Amino acid sequence: MKLFSWLRASKPILDTATLARVTQLSAAKPLGSCSLREQRWIVVDLETSGLNLNRDQVLSIGAVVIEDGAIDLGQCFERTLSRPGQSVNPSVLIHGLGPSALAAGSDPAQALLDFMEFVGDSPLLAFHAPFDQHMLARALKDSLGYRLQHPFFDVADIAQLLCPHATLREAGLDDWIDYFKLQVHERHHASADALATAELALILFSRARQQQIHSPLNLQQRLNQWKRRQQTHAF
Repeated sequence: MKLFSWLRASKPILDTATLARVTQLSAAKPLGSCSLREQRWIVVDLETSGLNLNRDQVLSIGAVVIEDGAIDLGQCFERTLSRPGQSVNPSVLIHGLGPSALAAGSDPAQALLDFMEFVGDSPLLAFHAPFDQHMLARALKDSLGYRLQHPFFDVADIAQLLCPHATLREAGLDDWIDYFKLQVHERHHASADALATAELALILFSRARQQQIHSPLNLQQRLNQWKRRQQTHAF
């Protein structure tokens, strides 16, 4: 036995049909110079059993599509993952994910595979994206042996980049919803939060164009520059 080999997570055992679907998943498409409007975006929100990046689990996935400069309600995704025996804390119950809903959910591997087929080669948007990106990547690796390589944009960072005069510090999604006076009638479950995030993203894309940010690649470059400035000012 090689030193530390016992620390490596074993690869999931997949049936032939599932393995074939995994191998056919679209590779992440590099960000290009198409317009923000032309780009197909996947706006995703995850509900999890907690905030521990290494221990907690993805409980549900909600996502909507932004395409041709609008939210396409004909392209929505929502799955609750089967987590029988998952301990339920108050934060989980807020999202309507009680023991019966979790026990009746979809097989995690199949739900995650369905989601990645829904994503295709599109980049993803999420509010406070690093958490969702890490949790999704770990779930995909654990359940499917799949490595997530799709670009992930943080709508919270985009908002701060484009709205430097907003007097918001460490703002949450509700704070930005209030800032832009969005009429959001439902919150706190994955699909509703994904829709609210998508509505915010559309406003921010409009502001991006006003600030001469016209493509996904340009947006990523400006975000990287902004983050470097933030790190410099922190010191």
